[in-house]
Amino acid sequence: MIQTVGVIGAGQMGSGIAHVCALAGYDVRLSDIKEELLTKAVGNIGKNIDRQVAKGAVTAEAKAAALARIKIGTEMSLFGDADLVIEAASENEAIKRDVFKKLVPALKPSAMVASNTSSISITRLAAITDRPGKFIGMHFMNPVPVMKLVELIRGIATDDETFEASKAMIVRLGKSAAVAEDFPAFIVNRILLPMINEAVYTLYEGVGGVVSIDTAMKLGANHPMGPLELADFIGLDTCLAVMQVLYEGLADSKYRPCPLLVKYVEAGWLGRKTGRGFYDYAKTPPVPTR
Repeated sequence: MIQTVGVIGAGQMGSGIAHVCALAGYDVRLSDIKEELLTKAVGNIGKNIDRQVAKGAVTAEAKAAALARIKIGTEMSLFGDADLVIEAASENEAIKRDVFKKLVPALKPSAMVASNTSSISITRLAAITDRPGKFIGMHFMNPVPVMKLVELIRGIATDDETFEASKAMIVRLGKSAAVAEDFPAFIVNRILLPMINEAVYTLYEGVGGVVSIDTAMKLGANHPMGPLELADFIGLDTCLAVMQVLYEGLADSKYRPCPLLVKYVEAGWLGRKTGRGFYDYAKTPPVPTR
């Protein structure tokens, strides 16, 4: 039974996972490479729970109890008592491999390990560890406290016990599991990212401008956010990383990342998190950059 959950990475995804786990009654161990990132993450979790309190979805007492369940630290030894550790580092296989190599010696033998990867092979990541049977993919959607879906991905070696325990945890978090096979980008990003990449091609080829493309999909396909606006929200570096995984993993030219997406990432225009992507967020409202 899972009672103590470790989370590696205190960015938007990691802090969101810590948030929902703490509210669901799990003891949480949250780690990152710098103490200040952890302090900032706990502050953000508090502010985000405050929004839920204001809406009447969470009580002030539940907020206090949730925050009290979160312990932070920069060392892997923090995870010595964890029943499950969820890795939520950058969508970069080299970084994830390094994390797992450092994590494994700190774990108790029964501990399960999950990756929040949105595209990378669970089987390949599991093989780095000493426990491929206890390794699974748990891909949370952003923003974690709001989005109801978690993709659950079994590697070739994932055992039934790990799969069932992970599925039960997703239910306890108040979310739904979509079980996906271990193929590049799984279900959501296999469908979503090529659409975003095609929207960038549509811009690149001059078929429509940024606003026209986003308006067309919002009003013509009833999407809550246009594809370029959504790309900025996800992070253009993450979008590019997923497209590269699809292109390399499936060897099909239809997944070739748009050269314009590559150029924006090379420029450091990564979307909302850098203040500039397909829109310039220094302006209110944001204005297109192309």
